[in-house]
Amino acid sequence: MKIDILSLFPEMFEGFLNTSIIKRAIDSSLVEVCVHDFREFSLNKHKKVDDYPYGGGQGMVLMCQPIIDCLKTLTTKDSLVILMSPQGEVLQQSYSQKLSLEKHLIIICGHYEGFDERIRDYVDIEISIGDYILTGGELASMVVCDSIIRLLEGAIRESSHEDDSFSQGLLEYPQYTRPYEYDGTTVPDILISGHHENIRKWRLQQSLKKTLRKRPDLIKNRQMTDEELKMIKEIEKND
Repeated sequence: MKIDILSLFPEMFEGFLNTSIIKRAIDSSLVEVCVHDFREFSLNKHKKVDDYPYGGGQGMVLMCQPIIDCLKTLTTKDSLVILMSPQGEVLQQSYSQKLSLEKHLIIICGHYEGFDERIRDYVDIEISIGDYILTGGELASMVVCDSIIRLLEGAIRESSHEDDSFSQGLLEYPQYTRPYEYDGTTVPDILISGHHENIRKWRLQQSLKKTLRKRPDLIKNRQMTDEELKMIKEIEKND
């Protein structure tokens, strides 16, 4: 996979691209990530990329010319162009899984008060990471990249993300590690029983319990199995 990112602040990505799983994925050639300063494409002698909006209003708006000209040097038949925008579809785990199958992603990071609307003519999809506003799209684009790159084959063990929260439509079950006892609290005995089927059932029950308490909307939208429905009834009975 290749990911091209358009930003006014390429330096913001240095730590992100040179740390932990992302760096290992790049070093292993699982993904190529390039950050492009679209200011370099400005035709203005002062490399200006923003201007006042027609019709008046607060703040400055990104001009279409620098971004579109930058896009034209990068776009191929395999490209999917993403605009980071609070108006976009909110990122979900299933969306990240779908994007991880693409060959080439181009992500546009905005800044200031918005974009010239004509930029959207060159965009395939818009993505938001939540119903709030950031100073720019850089942090949001890092979230999107991280959620995608970790799903690439070989980035991490597949079993490590199969049980992630939202991967199966539920929140993840509780996890424990050594020591067995700490500050009066012990690891549930079922987890050291060695009985794999009982552990599976316990984990499913715990996932359902967490989801019911924290994200009941996920339960409402989930196609439940008979086993899950039975567990939910038991959970509701005991709560």
